[in-house]
Order: sequence, then structure tokens, then C-alpha cells
Amino acid sequence: MRYFTLIIALLLPAISEAQLTAPGVNAIRYTAYPSAPGVRDPIFIFCNGSGLQKGTLAVTSPVGTGPFNFSWYQWSDITKSFSTFLKTDSGASVSSSTDLDEGGYKVIISGGFDTSLVGWIFIDKPFSSAALQNRTCDYVALKGQAAIDTFYYRNIANGLPVKLPNTVSFLWSSDPVSTIPSPDFYLNPQTFDPPLVDVTYNLQVSDSFGCISNSSFFYQTIRVKADFTADPYSGEAPLTVTFADKSIRAVTYFWEFGDTATSKLPSPEPHIYYKPGQYSVKLTVESELHCIDSLRLDQNIVVDPSELSIPNVFTPNGDGINDNFLVESKSLRSLSVEVFSRSGLKVYSFYGEGEILKDWKGWDGNVNYSSIKASPGVYFYIIKAYGWDDIVYTGKAYRGFVYLYR
Repeated sequence: MRYFTLIIALLLPAISEAQLTAPGVNAIRYTAYPSAPGVRDPIFIFCNGSGLQKGTLAVTSPVGTGPFNFSWYQWSDITKSFSTFLKTDSGASVSSSTDLDEGGYKVIISGGFDTSLVGWIFIDKPFSSAALQNRTCDYVALKGQAAIDTFYYRNIANGLPVKLPNTVSFLWSSDPVSTIPSPDFYLNPQTFDPPLVDVTYNLQVSDSFGCISNSSFFYQTIRVKADFTADPYSGEAPLTVTFADKSIRAVTYFWEFGDTATSKLPSPEPHIYYKPGQYSVKLTVESELHCIDSLRLDQNIVVDPSELSIPNVFTPNGDGINDNFLVESKSLRSLSVEVFSRSGLKVYSFYGEGEILKDWKGWDGNVNYSSIKASPGVYFYIIKAYGWDDIVYTGKAYRGFVYLYR
């Protein structure tokens, strides 16, 4: 029984202690009085987002014989003490004081339990300002301002001010998201990757107590961007390539096709490359505000060099496999084919260029385009061709024998 009584005696001061609270408070810190480092009175910070914020303090009923009397006082810098009387709540179990300005407050509790509590109130509102500092066709510079309140409570022993630590942080952002270099490091950031679409820039400023201020402005972009696609990127000559414009905010165009040809049309006619080789294509555009951008295609247009390959056998039996004597070729300007029997009789001839050459299907094994089928055996051919790269295919290398099997 003696030990139980001792435990109650030890706990009684803790459970009977009154507490000062602040409904709606955003952050709590504690004093560090130079004259009384062991005293830690609460400091209540209210975020003043509306600009009309006031403080509220409440004291809970202490354990003991009630009811109690609660007398409220405010700190006075004139007397350097809690000498400004606010009110008294008599015969109550709880008490609160509302609509309080910044400053120090003391509540004295009496009647069956005697104590006093001290608390400080600060109304906190960081400051932010976001604006456009400068813009050109190539960059956007933002201008920001960030500030926080500096708060001082009083050393209750001598009335001297004591600074409450507070730090500022900030963060730039945009909607939609765009490039902002080091948005939490530079208060006046500058980007050389300006947005392609209109955005709203926002600057958020916050302090150590979690209070926030936002400022924003609408930015109408002036950036122009050159962009296009090509189809196809490669093939044999003559190669027809279609260029599709994908540019943004462009009003004038200048196309360079890589072969001395140019165009000022937004959507140029399909361009024909006749000479085998590689071609670098560039588009330069300009906006109404004379912003300029250019783009060179990330891969060259490749026109295949001329080629000529002659088979030595074909089987015109109607099975769909190797039925024609067809010269395999690329980028030929013209082609001449003559086929003779062993007796010297011409059984087939062809000359073509352009679309005629493109549509040529080869010799089908019939004599001179008739329904008469050439006999199986050996035939002699003479082929002459001229490539778009000015290579001439003629001579002994393009005279030879082809075997017809049925």
C-alpha cells in the first residue's frame, strides 16, 4: 500500500497540470529564454492565408477541486510584463480567448488549483510574387520575389526581443509542365527551352512553419518550332519523297532538299531524287513575330546506286516461280534487252525507261510477244543499260547465254 501511494504521489503533478492549446494552429515551437533556458513556453503559429487570421488560445481544466477562475492577460512592451488585462472566466472548468492578435498571453488559474500558463501567438503569411522578367524567341526569364515574416517574442525577465528562427524556401512550376532550370534554387530562373504551348507559371513560397503563399501568371508563348517527316527515306532512283510539315507557329517556310532544289511552300510537292547518293534535308521556318527555327532531318535521304544482275536460267512453266527472264536492277534510267535463238533469230526485245521500265515484267518465254512458246534450250542475250548515276552497262559483261527450261 505504501508503494501504491508513492506512485500516485509521483504521477499527480503530471496528470494535474493544466495545458494551453491553440485550436486551428498550424505549427508549434517553444521558447528559449536567455534568462530561463529551462522554461519552454509554447509558441503557436497560425497561417494567415486569408489575410484575416486571428489566434485562439484555450486552457483545459486541471485536475483538482473546481470550479476554477481563469484570468487572461496580454504582454505589454511598455511595462515589459503581462499587464494588459483581457478577461476573467469565473467558476468554469475550461476557458478560451479568441480573436487574438500577435503577442504573448498569460492565463492565471485559481480556485482549488493555482498555476499560470504562458503562450505566444504569431500570424504568419509568407509573400510570393511571380512575373515575367523577359522573353525572346529563344528564352524565357522569370522574375520571383519571396519573403517571410520575422517574429520576436520577449524575454520575460527583461522584455528584450528574442528572434524565432524561420527560413524560406520556394519552388517554381508550370501548368502544363515545361522546363524550368533549378526551380528551387534560382528565384529568377531563365530557360533556353521555352514552352511550345501557353502555360501558367506558379511560384510557391513556404517557410519553416509550413505556411505557403502562391503567385502565378499566364504566359502566352511565342516560340516557333520547325518539324517535319519524310517518306520514304531510301529507295532506288528516281526516288519520290513526300515531306509532311509538323511545324508549330510557322508562317513562312524554306525547304532545302539537298540537291540544290528549294521550296517556300508549307507543304511542298513530293520531291523526286534522280541521282543516286545521300541528301541532307533542312527546313527553316519563321513566325509572325519573326522568331526563326530550323531542323535538319536526322537521317539522310538515300538513293541507291545503279545495279544490274542477269540470271542465267528461267523456267516459264506457269508455276509462279522463276517464270520470266527478268533482269534484276536498281536505279536504271534505261534498259535494252534482246534475246536470240542459237540460229540467230531474235525471239524477244525490250526497251524501256521511266514508268515503262518500272512496269517491265521480263521475257515470259514466248516468241516476240506471241502465243508461240520458245523451245527449251540455250538463248543468247545482249543487254544495254544506263544508270541514273551515269554508269553505262554494255559490252562483253552484258552479253551471254540464258537457259530456258520447261
